[in-house]
Parts: sequence; C-alpha cells; structure tokens
Amino acid sequence: QVQLVESGGGLVQAGGSLRLSCVASGRTFNPYAMGWFRQAPGKERDFVAAIRWSAGITRYADSVKGRFTISGDSAKNTVYLQMNSLKPEDTAVYYCAAQNTGLRQWVLGAYDYWGQGTQVTVSS
Repeated sequence: QVQLVESGGGLVQAGGSLRLSCVASGRTFNPYAMGWFRQAPGKERDFVAAIRWSAGITRYADSVKGRFTISGDSAKNTVYLQMNSLKPEDTAVYYCAAQNTGLRQWVLGAYDYWGQGTQVTVSS
C-alpha cells in the first residue's frame, strides 16, 4: 500500500554533509511517525532519528544528536535527514520507515513500511 524510496546517499569526507530524502507513494499518506535507521555490514539495524508526522516532535539517537536533523514535508510526502559533521562511524545503509501504530519510534519493530535503503560512506 505504501512505498518508500530513499535517495541522497553517497561518498563524503569526514566533517562533510549529506541530505537524505525519502518519498512515499500510495494512498493518502498520513503516518503517525517517520523514522530513519541505519545498518552497517554485519551489524544490527539501529535507530537514527524519528519524527511524529503531525506533532513534529523529533527523537534522535545519542550518537547523532546535534549533527543530524530530521524533518518532513507533508505536501511532498517526503521526510528528510540532514546529516552534518559526518564521521566514518556514520557509514551505513540508511533506511527510512513509516509507522502507523504509534509505538515507540526508536524501536525497529514499531515500523510498518520500509524503503530499500541508500548507502552513505564517510571517508576518513
């Protein structure tokens, strides 16, 4: 019913910036929350950031606080992740997700729809 497509990943030097986008398609898109997760090779998929779609309340993993900003544009059915001061440890595949349930936004299993992921590589 809902398709999510991420874009904006790439290769960047440490200290640089990238802006990821996630566009949703399908019937009228009105999720409870949107989130960003990331997964490095051989590791679990970890929470990065989330935003309650209507309220605009955001939550961030401690590792990205002060560096990443999540935002949404309901008119474009799009969620963004602005990533500044990137570090090599930020290297991962980044996934966006949509939640309908209202469960805890930092929990992987709380999300109903997932994008295909976009690669972010930060060189040292």
